[in-house]
Amino acid sequence: QLVESGGGSVQAGGSLRLSCAASGYTYRRYCMAWFRKAPGKEREEVATIEGDADTTYADSVKGRFTISKDNAKNTLYLQMNSLKPEDTAMYYCAADRVCYSDYDVYDYRGQGTQVTVSS
Repeated sequence: QLVESGGGSVQAGGSLRLSCAASGYTYRRYCMAWFRKAPGKEREEVATIEGDADTTYADSVKGRFTISKDNAKNTLYLQMNSLKPEDTAMYYCAADRVCYSDYDVYDYRGQGTQVTVSS
């Protein structure tokens, strides 16, 4: 029910916009989140959005990434600017009635999209 897209390879300093298309339910009132997992590292929460505009960000991406959603399209976005090699990871979206710090707890989870940033 959640399908990510928009990943790819980019040089450091570049930008990408990830999308997460939701189907089967309207997630307007849900918490929606982006997580990422890099090889050899724990999965980490990147950003969350509750309702229409209540957002949180990991310190490592503040000022560079922006989470947003289009309720009409039932789609979640992650605009990523000033990308760094350390942003390289598989990015996942998730949705549930409330936000959780643990990706595995979310009722709805996507399959992921790969982001690779080269120096």
